[in-house]
Amino acid sequence: MTKITPMLWFDDQAEEAAKLYTSLFKNSKINLVARYPENSPGKAGTVMTVSFELDGQEFTALNGGPLFKFTEAISFVAHCEDQAEVDKLWYGLIANGGEESQCGWLKDKFGVSWQIVPNVLMELMSDPNKDKSDRVYQAMLKMKKLDIEGLKKAYAGV
Repeated sequence: MTKITPMLWFDDQAEEAAKLYTSLFKNSKINLVARYPENSPGKAGTVMTVSFELDGQEFTALNGGPLFKFTEAISFVAHCEDQAEVDKLWYGLIANGGEESQCGWLKDKFGVSWQIVPNVLMELMSDPNKDKSDRVYQAMLKMKKLDIEGLKKAYAGV
């Protein structure tokens, strides 16, 4: 079976990013750090790639230099069980230079886009009662970090 591993291109912050991500997501770890050898595009001995896992999903981070930048065209969705998990990931990812956006989207300090989404959001928005799901959608549009209690209140019409 083919396995797909997202590859993230950083200028020179691959290890720093991997350490941040693995500190925030449960069941996460750094698996391997490979260094540039002599006579390679990178400075010999510096980090070339970092293999890491976030809750079982494998990633590879590459220190490839400043040629390519991240855009919102690709983002990672973090499905959260409760508000505490939403808050932990949100504040951890925007710390030290990240940027809040709308509707649960943010960019971390490396420019990687994330969507921090409570699991209950899809349940509320997929309700067959159009009025309820529309209220939730309208409430979400007004939020940066998603607030579960606020979404539930909108669903209830409060």
